[in-house]
Amino acid sequence: MSGAALGIEVVVVFFLALFLLHRYGDFRKQQRMVLFGTLLAWYLCFLIVFILPLDVSTTIYNQCKVDHKDQDLGPTLSPPPANYTAANSSATPTKSDFTSCYKPWSYIPDGILPVFWRVVYWTSQCLTWLLLPFMQSYARSGGFSITGKIKTALIENAIYYGTYLLIFGSLLIYVAVHPELHLSWYELQTIGITAANTWGLFLLVLLMGYGLVEIPRSYWNASRHGHLLIKTYFKASKLMTEKADAEENLEDVMEEVRKVSESIKYNHPLRKYIDTILRKCPLDYQEKMGRNMDDYEDFDDKQNTYPSEKTLVKLHKQVIYAVQRHNRTRVQWQILLQQAIHLEDVAKNETSSTHQFVHSFPSSEPAGWFSRYIYTPSVEWYWECLLKRWFYRLLSVVLTLFSVAVVWSECTFFSTRPVLSLFAVFIQLAERDYNYLYIEMACFITIFFLCTCVYSTVFRIRVFNYYYLASHHQTDAYSLQFSGMLFCRLTPPLCLNFLGLIHMDSAISHQKKEPTAYTSIMGSMQVLYFIANGFYIYYPMLIVILTIATYFSLGTRCLNLLGFQQFMGDSEMTSDLIDEGKELIRREKRKRQRIEDGENRRREWKERYGNPREDFAARNRSSHEMKETSYSDSVTSNTRQAKYSRSGSRAERDCIELLQDAEPLDFNADSLADDALETESTRHAGGRYLSMSSSRNRIFDDV
Repeated sequence: MSGAALGIEVVVVFFLALFLLHRYGDFRKQQRMVLFGTLLAWYLCFLIVFILPLDVSTTIYNQCKVDHKDQDLGPTLSPPPANYTAANSSATPTKSDFTSCYKPWSYIPDGILPVFWRVVYWTSQCLTWLLLPFMQSYARSGGFSITGKIKTALIENAIYYGTYLLIFGSLLIYVAVHPELHLSWYELQTIGITAANTWGLFLLVLLMGYGLVEIPRSYWNASRHGHLLIKTYFKASKLMTEKADAEENLEDVMEEVRKVSESIKYNHPLRKYIDTILRKCPLDYQEKMGRNMDDYEDFDDKQNTYPSEKTLVKLHKQVIYAVQRHNRTRVQWQILLQQAIHLEDVAKNETSSTHQFVHSFPSSEPAGWFSRYIYTPSVEWYWECLLKRWFYRLLSVVLTLFSVAVVWSECTFFSTRPVLSLFAVFIQLAERDYNYLYIEMACFITIFFLCTCVYSTVFRIRVFNYYYLASHHQTDAYSLQFSGMLFCRLTPPLCLNFLGLIHMDSAISHQKKEPTAYTSIMGSMQVLYFIANGFYIYYPMLIVILTIATYFSLGTRCLNLLGFQQFMGDSEMTSDLIDEGKELIRREKRKRQRIEDGENRRREWKERYGNPREDFAARNRSSHEMKETSYSDSVTSNTRQAKYSRSGSRAERDCIELLQDAEPLDFNADSLADDALETESTRHAGGRYLSMSSSRNRIFDDV
């Protein structure tokens, strides 16, 4: 099994990152470069989190070999005997318990992890500080060519990269002025790593302080159906306002596009840029703008003022942003509407005596085998109305205990005698028994919880409309790459903080232990003494203040005072928004109910009377055959028969018109025979025939 665990986790983590990117990104519409950069950033960060427990267990095994080698016990180790227990073990191994130091199942051979960490770390740092900022500007650029986009990205990042060069140049000048420092390349590299980790730790504590409180509280609130439904009404009101604003913004941008499209004709040199902009517009707007583009006038015939290429680049950027925002709010509204309807169904079914969950709007798709045999309406009722509530409460209590343990350990992890960090106590107890499986599971659960608190905050925060991670493939390229930058900057200090919590970082614990392969590539933090023994130790204590502020919702109250409406139960504005959201949900339910009733009436009509259009076509074909077989009749009889057939056709046509009036919504009579509409076509003017017939046949489309 040597190295097999590493290979398995590398593959599993890749598919995990791919799944998350598929949930938030759009593989069909977004650029391949954006998707690849985001996938690589997420993959490397998740890989660090999953591989670090294996590094810890391998380091403990190497430390065991070093301890036994110092006692001249030899490096060859054998599995523990069957009668070995934790009771006869001690902190310092002796010859009697030598066999307890055995190779873990997930042991990674020497020399692999240092190279692995070096490749992963420096690749992630190049992504977050160099490539992803450039790719962000490239994706947001409204340029019409690759060269134009690259030029725009370089100009936007000139200040960003110039700051790095200024800091690095100042550092070199400082070293040159003070020759007593004698900083080598290794020490300069360590200073750069320390500076990056310091910036990441500063942001890490802020995000973790919010997540440690908000995650347990969110699960506790999820168990309160009434509270969750009221908050959904509040979100519906705010989202409808944002949706209306996005539609209005899209209308304004489309109006600008229409004016520019009408001013620049087909033979104008800038027309190709207009066509590129039009392809980014919604289909209905493309059709409206295409109807008035029938002329091929020469652009030199009229002395008009045409927009410049720079103006078109700016318009192109506005179109991309407006369309993305409009699509996102539209999809989010449908998802939120479905959540509100489901919560209302849960509230109604809680008082049901039949213990059968009934949906207000059953799914039109046929039920699968899982819904038919396992997740039946009875099982769904017990889960939604009874068990789910208690499961969320139990999960909230467990997460609260984890949060308390993290806060306590963050404030006491620098104390090694006595050991006050709870996670360090758990790992040292397992280390005495050399229970590698327990060590790896404890490390994985701890670091997974820390990552959940930090990463979930990254997925929840929203910086106006510039950074917003929306599920169901509605996240734009800028937000995807910004999240990749945050992950790459937060993950290394998060892992160092975790190693400090379990006393595996000698720079913080000041213990003579075998360093992990991960800390070995970070270099000795003693180069910057005030950071290693000051900032890294005392700054995490600030998490206590942040958790208290989050518990009392001080940030929410401050945003509410600044005019950003937040959900607060004791606010009058919140109550008004809740009432407004409730009315919006009712309106949407009535609209959906009318559509469903129309579908039911249409289905019943077809089942009862069949399809009148097919009956009329059959009768028309039989009448035509009768005309062909009556070739032996006289001319007068033929004339009389033709007149009779026309009158009969008129009667049938009247019946068809009555059936059309009684037909449910969305009835379409475009497929009627041409001879049945022969007399009707003479009533319309020549140029108005298509529009008039279209409006006449679809008279109920807008109902």
